[in-house]
Amino acid sequence: MTSNGSIPTKIMQQRVTRLPVKWGRRFAYIALALYAIYATSTLEFTWSRLISGLPQGARFLGRMWPPNHEPLKLDLMSQGLLESIEIAILATFFGILLALPLGLLAARNLMPAWVSWTARIMIALCRSFNTIIVSILFVKAIGFGALAGIIALIVGALGFISKLFAEAIEEVNLKQVEAVRATGATFAGVLIMGVLPQVLARFAGFSAYQLDTNLRNSTIVGIVGGGGIGAALFTAYQRFDYDYVLTILIAIIAIIMLSEFVSAYVRKLFQ
Repeated sequence: MTSNGSIPTKIMQQRVTRLPVKWGRRFAYIALALYAIYATSTLEFTWSRLISGLPQGARFLGRMWPPNHEPLKLDLMSQGLLESIEIAILATFFGILLALPLGLLAARNLMPAWVSWTARIMIALCRSFNTIIVSILFVKAIGFGALAGIIALIVGALGFISKLFAEAIEEVNLKQVEAVRATGATFAGVLIMGVLPQVLARFAGFSAYQLDTNLRNSTIVGIVGGGGIGAALFTAYQRFDYDYVLTILIAIIAIIMLSEFVSAYVRKLFQ
């Protein structure tokens, strides 16, 4: 305030700036809500149906308890878990081995446009189908067993991790890459000295996450004949052996939790 107690003219003339109304975003939210209501009505999703199924679900859970600890079944379960872990590790190793060059070819800041777009089309093809569908195709092609599951998970890894590798490479600092090129280094030298140090930590994180994903998916591919613990789980469901189902589910949860700790440890090593 001034000496005579009057409010300065500049303060009097100030107006509150209102945020612009984003009508496009509001319409998008409204359209999404309306479509959700429409989709719910077409899929016969009703609260009465959900509530009526709760007692049946409670009876199902009651039949699962307590878990089955028969030595023979535990031995079969351990064999299935070991096979699932082997499937996940092999699929992760070969998937990353193939995803690295494919992701490099898909990087638009290092490759010509025709090379990067060709690689991206291949990545999109690998991402187009769910792991179960790919597993069914390979089971029909090469028969039942772990090999079909491994190849299916490799295809899934190519579609997922190659895209992440390519995006990580596209975000590198090109000044460091140009500095390495100025020394007369070869293309391989540029990758090793200019690109790899910038993306190594992210690559390690992606690889650890892919291993965790493959451990979960290895239990799924077995349901369609791709080997692993999924086959034992599906067989137990078919035989209404629900206490054995619970035993298998507890073992799967334990393996996934263990993989979470391993993944976190691997990421810390490269930070």
